[in-house]
Amino acid sequence: MSGITLDRRDGVLTIALSRPERLNAVDAALAEELLDVLNGLMRDPETQVVVLTGEGRGFCSGMDIQGGGDPSVETAEGRVQRLHRGIASAGEVTARLREIPQPVVASLHGPVAGLGVAWALACDLRVADPTTRFVLPFVDLGLSAGDCGLSWLLPRLVGPAKAAEISYRARRLDATSADALGLITEIAPEGRDLDAAQALADELLTKSPYGLRRTKELLNASLDAPGLRRQLMAETAVQTLAFFTEDLAEGMTATLQKRPPQFKNR
Repeated sequence: MSGITLDRRDGVLTIALSRPERLNAVDAALAEELLDVLNGLMRDPETQVVVLTGEGRGFCSGMDIQGGGDPSVETAEGRVQRLHRGIASAGEVTARLREIPQPVVASLHGPVAGLGVAWALACDLRVADPTTRFVLPFVDLGLSAGDCGLSWLLPRLVGPAKAAEISYRARRLDATSADALGLITEIAPEGRDLDAAQALADELLTKSPYGLRRTKELLNASLDAPGLRRQLMAETAVQTLAFFTEDLAEGMTATLQKRPPQFKNR
């Protein structure tokens, strides 16, 4: 059975984690399947925005740690190797969510736990409904809260002191608390998070494709930039090229004509 489902429409790709009977717990097969899709998006000019959600009652309950795979399947791997492969693949998904050129909108509801928190925070924007619960149980389970990119993402989003408190105390955050920390873009009515996320994706479709992709690239680069001057160099290169794009010509013309821009490559 496939671990994800895909829905493509008008420049938006909606990816749904599809193990609802396990609250979309992630095994190695699901992580590798999702990674294949994200790798394909690196060179996909038709897809302008990605929505990531989970089927059923929750977004993602974390990594499937009950067995590390189907015990009936013959494999040369031992349990350590299977766990390492699963964790590594899940971490690669986190990195790819940041690296793909398309903005990614997370559609969140129910449990967003463990690895699910890392994937949600790796998205660019997050829409949640009131049932959303961020759960970071790692230190209560004997695990590190440095999981699949969480120790990199969380401090950059909420600051190091708040990230330490959340991680050390294994905090649970409801949608309101997460919103207060700046983790949520929008709180939708219960059960409407996917509708709201897709509406946000449709809004992004009206923007300049060049502008969106380069802005994501620059925002990501800024997280590791050694200083302002290095970032200024990157911004200058991107902005200079923008003056030679059809996007700028259309954007300026539309502004002068007082009409919405109609960008191409959508």
